[in-house]
Amino acid sequence: MIIFAPQNLVMHPPFTKLDFVTCRNLLIYLDAELQKKIMPLFHYSLNSGGILLLGSAETIGTATDLFTSLEGKARIYRRLDTTRQANLVEFPSSFSHTQSDKVAASSAQSVATPPAPNLQSLADQLLLQRHSPAAVLVTNEGDILYVNGKTGKYLEPAAGKANWNLFAMSREGLGNALSEAFHKAVRQKIVVTLRNVKVGTDGDTQVVDITVQPVTSPEALRGMVMVVFTDVAKQSVTKAVRSSERATMHNDRVTAMAQELQQAHKDLQVTRDEMQTSQEELKSTNEELQSMNEELQSTNEELTTSKEEMQSMNEELQTVNHELQAKMDELSQTSNDMKNLLESTDIATLFLDDALLVRRFTTQTAKIIKLIPGDVGRPITDIVTSLDYPKLANDAKQVLKTLAFIEKQVSARDKRWFTVRIMPYRTHENRIDGVVITFADITVAKNLEAALRKAQSDLEKRFTNQTAELGKARKKAR
Repeated sequence: MIIFAPQNLVMHPPFTKLDFVTCRNLLIYLDAELQKKIMPLFHYSLNSGGILLLGSAETIGTATDLFTSLEGKARIYRRLDTTRQANLVEFPSSFSHTQSDKVAASSAQSVATPPAPNLQSLADQLLLQRHSPAAVLVTNEGDILYVNGKTGKYLEPAAGKANWNLFAMSREGLGNALSEAFHKAVRQKIVVTLRNVKVGTDGDTQVVDITVQPVTSPEALRGMVMVVFTDVAKQSVTKAVRSSERATMHNDRVTAMAQELQQAHKDLQVTRDEMQTSQEELKSTNEELQSMNEELQSTNEELTTSKEEMQSMNEELQTVNHELQAKMDELSQTSNDMKNLLESTDIATLFLDDALLVRRFTTQTAKIIKLIPGDVGRPITDIVTSLDYPKLANDAKQVLKTLAFIEKQVSARDKRWFTVRIMPYRTHENRIDGVVITFADITVAKNLEAALRKAQSDLEKRFTNQTAELGKARKKAR
């Protein structure tokens, strides 16, 4: 169902009768002159209403009369049926021809045998010229595509560089009203009619009705605008003017409003002059932007290369991220092991930093020193303890200074006894970063020691008493 064939745009003839052409990331490798020659080829190859898809960094350039852009971020264009399609398309085989070859070809065409006349077509043209109103078919930007009838009374070529734009060719008195009606019709998609517009024509004044109608059908003309000019008889205009003057004379309020409207028209004229100046500046800016677009196309190639490099770097970062995640999992497992180890030993442990601020503690420590999770970061001297050990902070400072551990047996207010061991806290880099204090409960051992001492004391007393009684018995026996 798919046909594959090699195609060289600058050497082979184009395919025809296509509905869709995709040409992505090819034009950026061609110069601007060659791009201008290829756009008419795409237009020739596509059917009416065909679609052209270009790359994200490519545009149709100056071929706005051949294609129109569709909405969206993608570079999608629809083929337009314009008068330019009737001109001779420059095929790839003629890209390298000289100017003399083109002149010879044109002269050969001129001497070719003319086709037989079509009477119906000629009659239709005669009727259109004699009995149909003057009209022009333009794009939504005002560029003239087709002229019907005699429009010389309303349009004339502007001085300077040739410009087939409706607003640039409008005669005196027509430009402002026509521009306002045109933009309103395009913006709101409605038919706008202007009545009794005065147009200056060769020193005289002509009154004309103007109808601006957006074209919705047929499909090939969708998006274009038809402007129709209809002359108004002078007699009816004169009556309308007299009637308007009589009404104005009897209504002072209308007169004041007319003056305000006239002032508004003057202001509008100034604004439109400024807009025309701005349009000229925008045209020159557009030319600059086209040259910048060519530079951006080359920059896009560099960015594509940079994107590939970034993708490779991203893959490396993902690998590093996986390694870091594995280390994080290992560290979390180690932390859990240490926590369970400290809890299983049933030894109260307190970690202080080098400023004797609470860093961490086990749950058994809270039974000796009144600690809660919110005490992390507080000095150990500010926390209440049940130990009878007022020199705890001083001994911790001494351990930080001498790096020699201290071990003492300390009693508590609830008659418990603890072995307090203070040692320096060493990091993997062998740096002292605080102290570690452990509290081992030796209450049972202390109670046993006291019981043993009491038993020993009792035994010593009994031995002394028995020895004294034995001595007295010996004396009596003698």
